[in-house]
Amino acid sequence: MAYQRFSLFPDSPSFKDFFSARSMRYRWRNGDPVITVTIMAICVAVWIVETLLKIVWPTGCNAFVGSGVFMPALATHRPWTFITSMFLHQPASLWHILFNMLTLWCVGPVLERMMGHLPYLALYVLSGLGGSAGMMVWALFSQDGWLTSAYGASGALFGLFAAILVVYQRIGIDIRSMLIWMLINFLMPIITPNIAWQAHVGGFIIGGVFAWLLVSGLHALRGKSLQQRTLMYGVIMLAVIIAIVVACNMSNPLLTNPLLGMFS
Repeated sequence: MAYQRFSLFPDSPSFKDFFSARSMRYRWRNGDPVITVTIMAICVAVWIVETLLKIVWPTGCNAFVGSGVFMPALATHRPWTFITSMFLHQPASLWHILFNMLTLWCVGPVLERMMGHLPYLALYVLSGLGGSAGMMVWALFSQDGWLTSAYGASGALFGLFAAILVVYQRIGIDIRSMLIWMLINFLMPIITPNIAWQAHVGGFIIGGVFAWLLVSGLHALRGKSLQQRTLMYGVIMLAVIIAIVVACNMSNPLLTNPLLGMFS
């Protein structure tokens, strides 16, 4: 299957021009991976801020990162961290941001062109939320899990992995090369310590289910447009994630011992 070659700056001479309103509208209508590039730009920009803060103001860096990381024990008290944690990466560590962005660029543009911008964005966000839900579920089985902080785009990325498996399987494309790339990512927690594999599993499950619903789903909804199915299934998946988080939080030790929050 042939894919259109994508150049980051095909018509414009500068980074600023790429993100101009006129250029973005053109690329949006042209089917270019606008969402993928925007996510990458935000992640890199946030990482640069983190790195600079770590160099010139370490205390400020800790406060900046600490305010955005996801921790199961504090998740319902700091609901914004479900989103902010997707855009944070280890400060001053080129490996973390580079590997995640490389992975995103390998799978994101293909999916965005196949699905369309908004369904792809819904997939990415729901997968990232699914990664946080995976952390919540793991906390039920590990007392230390409640106070484990996590951040990074990998939960969302694993949702993209699952989605591309579903889509490729549906249209009959050979997925062996993609399986190898996914296996490498799944083995990363064994090779590199302190990786939140629980978020990988959660993102993979949510992303796979959402993609399957869009591709196959309920027979009664197959006649609906992709945008309509994205909205309906997206709301359902979001409700499921919220239900998982609320149910898990009922066992949150912080509810019975508020002093634990002092050590977060």
